[in-house]
Amino acid sequence: MRAARLISLLLLLQAREAMTAAELARELEVSERTVYRDILALSAAGVPVYADRGRAGGYRLLGGYRTRLTGMTRDEAEALFLTGLPGPAGDMGLADAVAAAELKVLAALPPSLRDAPARTGQRFHLDVPGWYAQSTPPPWLAELAGAVWRDRVVTLRYRRGDDEVVRQVRPYGLVLKSGIWYLVGRVGEDMRTYRVDRIAGVEQHEETFDREPEFDLPAYWRAQAESFLRGMLRAEVRIRLSPAGLRQLRHHTEIPFGYAEAVAAASEPDGQGWVTTRLPVESVDVAYTQLLGLGPEVAVLDPPELRARLAEAATRAAALYTDPDGP
Repeated sequence: MRAARLISLLLLLQAREAMTAAELARELEVSERTVYRDILALSAAGVPVYADRGRAGGYRLLGGYRTRLTGMTRDEAEALFLTGLPGPAGDMGLADAVAAAELKVLAALPPSLRDAPARTGQRFHLDVPGWYAQSTPPPWLAELAGAVWRDRVVTLRYRRGDDEVVRQVRPYGLVLKSGIWYLVGRVGEDMRTYRVDRIAGVEQHEETFDREPEFDLPAYWRAQAESFLRGMLRAEVRIRLSPAGLRQLRHHTEIPFGYAEAVAAASEPDGQGWVTTRLPVESVDVAYTQLLGLGPEVAVLDPPELRARLAEAATRAAALYTDPDGP
């Protein structure tokens, strides 16, 4: 445990010009006293770490000191090459940068671990686009990626239905979701999301912008995605489910938290194990398609029109199997 912490401390000092004991303690989630002991241990091991006194002080490594990646395990080395997504990186115009970085990491690995990229590549392949999505990148993706890296303001021409609108955007980040690229950017005081394949033109300005340091792209995207999905659930149905129906319901609802809410709202089982609950759905039509697949394991209580449609479907299905001449 301590050896791993010492390596982390050393890599932190390599990555940053200087760090105080308090900053190191926060990063490593230990006490400052532990940091002092670890610094002494590194010094005793021959690592040229020293302390600068004063207001702008902190711990530093002697100029130019670097450690090779000899402390990396095989699992860590192979996982490192798994994290790269060459397809999306290439789409954004970063294929050369990723390849160069991988070569540098490979050169730093000890000989016993240099087969890590080959082993990983033969065991895992990440195919990001969806089955029915085109694999070619949107035409303005590389231009937008450049603006995101450089914090440059852009003017977008964006297709909205049959119309085209023009927006000046401060591009904060790009997100790849199910094979579709999205641009997250600030327009005025609002943060907005644009599908990159609907962008008809990009003008990148020399003007730059300052990012809010507290902005968290993954957290923003998670919140937006959940809000979007919740906005789709505009209706609700009341149903009874058999034990088998309750187990199978997760496979018939496309939005996971819709199923989770149905389970949370379920009543105590009756004598036959059936429960009553409410299921959030997009519409009655969507609910019909989802619940039809559960067959006799579900009974709709409300709304009446959905109950009537499923009853009619059950009657027609029964007729197909009771008619001796078949359908």
